[in-house]
Parts: sequence; C-alpha cells; structure tokens
Amino acid sequence: MLCFSSLCAMAQKNKNSLAMKKLIADNFEFAVKQYRILEKNTAQDSLPRTFEKNRNKSSDIYWWCSGFYPGSLFYIYEYTKNPIILSDAKKRLALLNPVQNYTGNHDLGFMMYCSYGNAYRLLKDPAYKDIIVQSSRSLITRYRPNAKVIQSWDIDEEMKKKGFIGPVIIDNMMNLEMLEWASQNSNDKSFAAIARNHANTTLKNHFRSDYSSYHVVDYNFSTGEVRKKITHQGAADESAWSRGQTWGLYGYTMMYRFTKDPAYLKLARNIAKFILNHPNLPKDKVPYWDFVAPGIPNALRDVSSASLLASSLLELGQYTSGNEKQNYIDVAGTILKSLSSPAYRAKEGTNGGYLLMHSVGTIPGNNEIDVPLTYADYYFLEALLRYKKWYL
Repeated sequence: MLCFSSLCAMAQKNKNSLAMKKLIADNFEFAVKQYRILEKNTAQDSLPRTFEKNRNKSSDIYWWCSGFYPGSLFYIYEYTKNPIILSDAKKRLALLNPVQNYTGNHDLGFMMYCSYGNAYRLLKDPAYKDIIVQSSRSLITRYRPNAKVIQSWDIDEEMKKKGFIGPVIIDNMMNLEMLEWASQNSNDKSFAAIARNHANTTLKNHFRSDYSSYHVVDYNFSTGEVRKKITHQGAADESAWSRGQTWGLYGYTMMYRFTKDPAYLKLARNIAKFILNHPNLPKDKVPYWDFVAPGIPNALRDVSSASLLASSLLELGQYTSGNEKQNYIDVAGTILKSLSSPAYRAKEGTNGGYLLMHSVGTIPGNNEIDVPLTYADYYFLEALLRYKKWYL
C-alpha cells in the first residue's frame, strides 16, 4: 500500500505534468499566431533577424542566423501540424539552398542543420539529406589539420588589427552536430573524425579549472600553438559570457549523444555545475548576459542563453540519473515557466512577431541589445518539445 506521502507526491507530480502540458500547448498556439505576423513582416527574399526600434530587421541567407527561422517553423509544425506553417517553412527553407556550397564561415551547422536537419527529420525528403551532406563538405574546408580545429572567422583587416591569426570560438561546438549526423547518414566518416578532433582540442584549450570557458582561442594553425585566450562578446577576457557557457554545455552534451565518450559527458556535467551553482544565476534561472557583468543585479539578462540552457539541461537529463537528473529537469522547467511569463514572453501581436523579448547579441559590439533574436525563439521551442517528448 502506498503511504500518504507517496500519494501526495504522485498527485503533485500529476499536477505539475498537467501544468507543463498546458504551458507547452499555450506556447505553440501563441507561436502560430506570432509567426504568421513575423512571416508577413519579412520580405520574401530574406529571413528574420530581430525587431528593434519598432521595425523588423531581416538578413540575407548568409547571415549566421539564417537557418533559425525555418527551423522554428518546422518545430511549430511538428507540434501543431498546421499546414500553413508547413508551407511557410518550406518556402523559407528553399531560400537557403545556395548556402550548402558556402565556405565563408563556420556557422553552416546553424544555417543548414537547424533548418534542413529539422526538415529532413520531419519530412524525410532525400534531397534535404543531400543538402546537409554537401553543407558538411563545405564546412570541413575550414578544418585546419595541424591544429585539429575548424577555423571560425576569416582574417579580414579588422581581425588583423585585433591581432588574430587563427580564431576559434566556443560557439563552433554547435556546428559539429551536422558533421556527426552527416557521417551517420553517408559513407563519409571524415565528418565525424573532424568533429571529434575539434571537440577534443576545444576541451583541452577552451576551459578554465572551474569549467567556465573562454570565448575565443587564437591558434597558430600551422603548429597548433595557442596564441591567446580572449573574449569578443563577453564583459572581459577572464569573464564568463553566458551564451558562451551554454554553447559549450549544449555542444558537449550533443557530442556525448553521438560518441558516448565519457569525457564529453563529464565536461558537460561540470559546465552545468558551474552555471547552476554560480552565485550570480538569478532565481528565475534567466542568466545575466555575462556571469560577472558590470552592474549586477541591474545588468541585462540574455533570454537566448536561458533558452539554450533549458534545452541543454533537458538533454543532459537523458544521460544522468537520480537527483542530478531531476535537478536538470527542474531547472529547465523553471526556465520555461519564466520565459512563458509576461516578463520575457511578448504580448500577442507585439514584438514584431517574435515570441521572446530581452536577448543580447553583443554588448561590446553595441549590436542587438535587449531585443528579440531568432535563436532565442528556436531553442525555446526546441526545449518545449524536448520536455514534452522526454518528461511528460
């Protein structure tokens, strides 16, 4: 016979599950309405980027965020099965076709896997698979074998002035998912080999003893020597830029999914420990833009970091157990509730059609500050779906 406390615990769990189901359903209903507005506000030959100064700002297909809007549409379609959303998704996806041959930066994973990866997963069109594999071929042109990393940015005059010769950023971990997938779905195993070399080199050089990460490591690509470790978007070279920490958490959790390498899981758990135990993580679990940003507690939050954190923790919960697993789920749930509140979720018909407010692109670069961003919405929708699939 169940004891009274067990019955109470079960009743509370059922109540929490019903509340989360309602929250998820409400967010996807809201997403359909908002993204129809965003679709109408975006020129047919471009892709959404942000909404600032009361106007929508779009990008061309080669902006690093170009894949997030089609990817978000596919997430919305996955939950709602709304045919209008599917039509919008296919139309915007087609714009990205030329990007499969682009070699101008390391962000092809964001651009092509978040878009075509979701499209293929849901629709199984073989043409989409071919495009993902070709995109992977384009991405590995940036692999520097002597240093065993994928080069992030090209060295233009601005980069030269800043003293860069071989920049690799923590964000690059996110683009390895496409390479791992391409090896699983083709006869070319070099994609996965390159992804693992890059992950191993980043593990060795990007992280401090407390498992926070630097934003940029500058390499000598000929020798593999580390020249310097700095920030480009954080508060200081030795600070912990919040989105950078969540790029790393997501990236190594994902790499464990593909490889089952215990070193990746260990690192992911330690990154999570750094984030979740940090004294400057707010009660609502929506991080400041940097964990040691000037002006805390009045510093800006970064909702994109929160979305990433929720999605990452939900996957990390798949590879852990007991209290640790439950803690990840609970924190992710707190984040989803926070982001669904009026403090962070836009009112219907506002915000240019985006779902979430208060993301931060780059404060040092004075760009996209306290605005909606496509990737904040994307990882929010992904986290909602992950919660529904794995924990309800």
